[in-house]
Amino acid sequence: MADKHVNPSSPSAYQLLLQLEQQFDHLLETIETAVLLYEQQPLATWVFHQTKPSSDWLRKALFDMWHEQDQDGRETRNYIAVVAANDELLKAIGAVNQAKASFSELLQHIKQAFPQALSDAKSRLPQRHPHVDEVLRRNGLARLHLKQSWRQLPIAQAPVSRVRFAWYSSGRSIKRLSVQEAEHKLLQLDTDAPHIRIQLRKLAGIPSDEALAQVQTQAPLMRANLFFTEPLDDGHTRRALNAAMPIFVPDNNQRLPHINLPAQEPPTTRTRARRRDEKLEQDVFLPSLRVYRYR
Repeated sequence: MADKHVNPSSPSAYQLLLQLEQQFDHLLETIETAVLLYEQQPLATWVFHQTKPSSDWLRKALFDMWHEQDQDGRETRNYIAVVAANDELLKAIGAVNQAKASFSELLQHIKQAFPQALSDAKSRLPQRHPHVDEVLRRNGLARLHLKQSWRQLPIAQAPVSRVRFAWYSSGRSIKRLSVQEAEHKLLQLDTDAPHIRIQLRKLAGIPSDEALAQVQTQAPLMRANLFFTEPLDDGHTRRALNAAMPIFVPDNNQRLPHINLPAQEPPTTRTRARRRDEKLEQDVFLPSLRVYRYR
């Protein structure tokens, strides 16, 4: 197990941070290469609710890796678009994804071994590029947004005839908790508050070995279904994916696939019917923790 109290100035931490800076430089270089390729040639492009995309829209999308002031760290900014890309651009976008993956792997390694060094790195990396640092500070951006830095750019592996976008508003993450873990979390709250005492009593009234579920509702997201012109070798005719970043599809004589126009804003209610076999009770058991019992 990694020692989380290792001095971040130790040789090992220093070497990892040096590698991180080099990989960050490489990531920015691959993005710049891809963006220049896009900007130097007319490529068919569709951008969500933009009749005529600005000339620098892709540059803004791919270089957006920074926290805005007061931004929730769990939130990411979306750039929903489709680009009909030639082989050269597809290869360049693939190189960006490889650089993102390498950068992410090293970040995760540093996070495990030297968490304090990672915190320092998120503030230091922008300073390696004075122009970037100046722009960031002028616009109230200061720290690297890890999720936005490593999220992959979707690439269709074969020609696409149709793209169907739709909002998905019923996503949620579920974490299993033991009764003991739930009790520990409640005890971290104000145990003098009547509503906390009520929840502690409810918890004491169920079997100690019962599994509970802590639910986190996820923000609405745009999903895309790509329908391939011809079935893939494995027989699949379509691919579903999250569409937070531009989707790059092989160009078809510089034409885009047919694309529907989804609503500009996500729906305020669930977009999918509640499953009849849903395993959680409908009513929350411990409201302060968003904890439910299984049926």
